[in-house]
Amino acid sequence: MSDARHCPAVLIAAPASGQGKTTVTAALARLHRNQGRKVRVFKCGPDFLDPMILERASGAPVYQLDLWMVGEQESRRLLWEAAAEADLILIEGVMGLFDGTPSSADLARHFGVPVLAVIDGTAMAQTFGALALGLARYQPDLPFAGVLANRVGTLRHAQLLEGSLTEGLRWYGGLSRETGIELPSRHLGLVQASELNDLDARLDAAAAALGASCDAALPPAVRFAAPTERAIEPLLQGVRIAVARDEAFAFTYGANLDLLRAMGAQLAFFSPLHDANLPDADSLYLPGGYPELHHQALASNTPMLEAIRAHHHAGKPLLAECGGMLYLLEALTDVGGERAELLGLLAGEAVMQKRLAALALQAVELPEGTLRGHTYHHSLTSTELEPIARGQSPNGGRGAEAVYRHGRLTASYVHFYFASNPQASAALLCP
Repeated sequence: MSDARHCPAVLIAAPASGQGKTTVTAALARLHRNQGRKVRVFKCGPDFLDPMILERASGAPVYQLDLWMVGEQESRRLLWEAAAEADLILIEGVMGLFDGTPSSADLARHFGVPVLAVIDGTAMAQTFGALALGLARYQPDLPFAGVLANRVGTLRHAQLLEGSLTEGLRWYGGLSRETGIELPSRHLGLVQASELNDLDARLDAAAAALGASCDAALPPAVRFAAPTERAIEPLLQGVRIAVARDEAFAFTYGANLDLLRAMGAQLAFFSPLHDANLPDADSLYLPGGYPELHHQALASNTPMLEAIRAHHHAGKPLLAECGGMLYLLEALTDVGGERAELLGLLAGEAVMQKRLAALALQAVELPEGTLRGHTYHHSLTSTELEPIARGQSPNGGRGAEAVYRHGRLTASYVHFYFASNPQASAALLCP
């Protein structure tokens, strides 16, 4: 491939989750977009909800970056391709800056992207400077851009926070807690972008508020080295894949769909909630989402249930992940105790929990090959089915998720990242 490319870039990180990284990243993206710049945003680690918000903010697709799940070379390729078209690259970190292995700091250091630290300034004054200095100096070789305060009170409060910075740390501004742009959350994180009727107004308000407190100058350009050449085999040439996509099933990686298309597949999207029939398709992909919020409507759409059952009974491939797997079970019960009978293609039932049931990166050795991905769910499934494989977490996280196989049906709580093994991904969906 050709030479390195240069583009201004920062990685937005924080001392912990809940500091408002997504709100700040979205505000920065919309601020620069409203100034006529082309902004590309990436998200560290596995996540489906934050990217929906960030896509609306930037007006461009949002992909994952992760040294383990996505891999170093694929992450490098995504950044290098973005640098060719963008005026600014923003990367939203995951959890706290140094949390996890690999961490957001590891990614920033590996690609030379300076860190913009977001710190919640609520109930804080000069200690803000100590926290900022700790983030900047904890790892001496970490590139550091500066600091931005979130949930600032009065103008005097902002001045106290800015004045607390030492050793030349750059002040990137502050976002007021009075602007009403905080994004509502649900048990898996943020509410889906499609559910927020006033999202664009919130994003514009956040951008304006941020613009009033900083000069909106671009950060320095970062050099992104060219990736190694990759050859994509047409393993799914001419294969028609029906992909569920609606309010109940929305957790798909854009990179997964891109890879399916690059391998020659034709994608047809449909709604298990609203449609009566499947598109004409060789294979079926049921991604994750929130089926528990719509399980009665899914249960009452009898024509769709019959169509999916017929697809399976015809021996056609079916891949179901997390919420998609719950749809395949005999029944699903929500947190209020309301039960709905669903497809019944897998023996067993699931019950939603009020607390997180599993959170972990996963590597799964399937007969088709090893695939990487992650698990994050609030349901527990009871079944007597014997799994064909179980996931392993690279860093000891909770969850050794089962993968079930019934004919050409493959189902698991794991959300697979297809580019971690294109051949294995293609084999799951190839007729």
